[in-house]
Amino acid sequence: MNVLIISDSHGLEEELQTIAKRHEAEVDLMIHCGDSELETRHPALEPYAVVKGNCDFAGDFKDELLLTAGSRKILVTHGHLHGIKQTLLNVYYRAEELGADVICFGHSHIAGSEVLRGKLMINPGSIRLPRVRRTESYAILTLENDAATVRFYDQAGNEIEDLQNRVTL
Repeated sequence: MNVLIISDSHGLEEELQTIAKRHEAEVDLMIHCGDSELETRHPALEPYAVVKGNCDFAGDFKDELLLTAGSRKILVTHGHLHGIKQTLLNVYYRAEELGADVICFGHSHIAGSEVLRGKLMINPGSIRLPRVRRTESYAILTLENDAATVRFYDQAGNEIEDLQNRVTL
């Protein structure tokens, strides 16, 4: 199962549509981790399961979603309500409460993935305003049995190889 994860697009429309179209045949689920700054029913968000970010004032997005991808549960949140810029433990504990195996979040605009106490944490970065790295990014998570692979891509669809992460869940 493949899951496209994007976040912090901050008003971009065409780019969201281009990325969705590029990967629509290869992914089973598309997630937007907030700060789209678009209306809830905006056409650019149509293929995505979207949560509310701290810059999403229009629309009625939920603060979090619990999605199923194969046998795995994915917690989707923006991260600002969990203080992810200070610690990942708060969002980890929320995932524990919900029984989630994977946590997708944004807010910091810093692309990366890691396993914390058995839970895969993924921040796809930002396709508008990346931090730390200068490359706009999004991610694709591949789930296979007990293995997960996270690949990151720039806005043009080129893989950012040094961010790839393969883990056991």
